[in-house]
Amino acid sequence: MKYALITGASRGIGRAIAIKMAQEGYAVVINYLNNHEAAQQTLEQIVAEGGNAELLQFDVAQPEAIEQAVADWQQRHPDDYIDVLVNNAGIRRDNLMVFMQNDEWESVVNTSLNGFFHLTRRLLKDMITHRHGRVINISSVSGLKGMAGQVNYSAAKAALIGATKALAQEVAARKVTVNAVAPGFIESDMTGDLNQDELKKLVPMKRFGKAEEVAALVAFLASDGAAYITGEAIAITGGL
Repeated sequence: MKYALITGASRGIGRAIAIKMAQEGYAVVINYLNNHEAAQQTLEQIVAEGGNAELLQFDVAQPEAIEQAVADWQQRHPDDYIDVLVNNAGIRRDNLMVFMQNDEWESVVNTSLNGFFHLTRRLLKDMITHRHGRVINISSVSGLKGMAGQVNYSAAKAALIGATKALAQEVAARKVTVNAVAPGFIESDMTGDLNQDELKKLVPMKRFGKAEEVAALVAFLASDGAAYITGEAIAITGGL
């Protein structure tokens, strides 16, 4: 059984990725922070479709919580390892930089960037040992071009792309690929507060993307068909 761990998988893009990976035959480890009900709904949908899934609650912004959760999982699965890691968890705390508070900066960076570091480092050794693994980091168009009011989010997501390109070079010889996906405006809980009618005018395709479209790209990058793709940041933005 191949295992895929998706962080922030209780809803939105994370949920879509979890469901898609289960459809591709992976046993899915659904990470979430607080919303147990939503995480349980993700699990139940996967199981109802004949897939395998389990919940793993921890805060990606807390290194000690990551260590404990992964150790507990490994104790329950002594003969298995996480073959695919999707670093999807992220939060927005938008504000103009001149007004931005320390906690608005730190919470966003801790979740998107530091969470990637601590969790990926913890799982990477097993991928290297087994000479097979996929690390897929969910960045953002904000990390490619920057967004006013999102200096914290843009910084974290841009750094994630840089880390992707560097780590890819470190582990390529061990048949571990590392790629980033940079979604634009996607219909999800995270974009629910945005003015969609106005923002759609900026997108050449004149619509927001669907979480399932991002999930399809992630599933391809996790597949054997993408074995020669590494160190890339692939935008999925409708031409934005």
